Amino acid sequence: MAALVLGHGAGGGVEAPDLVGAATAGQSAQLIVALVEQPYRVASRRSPAPAGQLDAAWIAVISQLREDLLRGLPLVAGGRSAGARVACRTAEEIGAAAVLCLAFPVHPPGRPEKSRLSELDSVRVPTLVVQGESDPFGMPPEGPNRTVVPIPGTHSLRSSAAVAEAVSGWLETVVPVSVEP
Repeated sequence: MAALVLGHGAGGGVEAPDLVGAATAGQSAQLIVALVEQPYRVASRRSPAPAGQLDAAWIAVISQLREDLLRGLPLVAGGRSAGARVACRTAEEIGAAAVLCLAFPVHPPGRPEKSRLSELDSVRVPTLVVQGESDPFGMPPEGPNRTVVPIPGTHSLRSSAAVAEAVSGWLETVVPVSVEP
């Protein structure tokens, strides 16, 4: 058994179609799936907190989950867009076994000089990036331990089914298969 914990992007919540698709893939693989709302969303604020606060909140939630529901389980951490960035920045600290990035924002639209690729490059565990073929935030390259799966769409990744398909195959390679006695 393993767990999949996913965070949302800066402009939306856990009901985003790509998060729903990834959660469905996790559930189909018999993983425990948790969708995490950042505190600014819980407080009904529209603007995300600074990166350090997002990371601290994520680490606190993961720590709490690992003390109880997810105790001893391998953890796949991930999210969409800003949530993917949080998962990358905190992967080592939370002891993630793998990282799932949906619509990773490589750079702001039209600003390739403002690359965030170092956040993705810093991840040392198996990583899957599911990216829209026409994402104005860029397309990350394959890298060590990193698989990039382009799917039709832009940054919004509106096809839950396409995301679920991309994530399902990858999950089989990074989490132990659970067998019921």
